Amino acid sequence: MAFVQANLSLVSYSGNGFHIWHYTTTDASTVVDGAGYFNSMANEMNLGDVIFANTATGGTPVYGMFVISANDGSTVDANNITTLSASDSD
Repeated sequence: MAFVQANLSLVSYSGNGFHIWHYTTTDASTVVDGAGYFNSMANEMNLGDVIFANTATGGTPVYGMFVISANDGSTVDANNITTLSASDSD
């Protein structure tokens, strides 16, 4: 699939260019972390921005965080997801 801007929310802006975002998608985390997925947000996302994400919401969801590791003004790349998904043993 493709990035859906309506599914991205700005959670916090620190005033020094750092953002915290939330994003939800049916796309797998391996799709979201691909270079170019967030290209339409190149003017808004900065290096080091954090995205809390719910991915693969149409199947087995994966929850976690991405960090924007590259943005040359046209191509945006996020690091692989740091998963927060864990088993609930109780």
